[in-house]
Amino acid sequence: MQLNVPPDVVALVQKQLATGAFADEADVIRRALETLEAEGTWTDEERRALDNKIDRAFEQVAAGQTYGPDEARRRLAALREAHLSKV
Repeated sequence: MQLNVPPDVVALVQKQLATGAFADEADVIRRALETLEAEGTWTDEERRALDNKIDRAFEQVAAGQTYGPDEARRRLAALREAHLSKV
């Protein structure tokens, strides 16, 4: 298969390659298509749930209910310990 790829798409592929997360152009395109496929299988309920989480996050930011990376690490460590104690 041969494709005529517009310059703006080539630039997006090159940008992704520059991150080092992909082996080659085909890898970038494969991941993009897999993501598109996965998004296409989301149910309406899953989409609403994600929208609700995003809305709550915006509300928390607007209310100043945020914390930095150190606090996030502390909270994640506590959640991990709680989970491991149940296992």
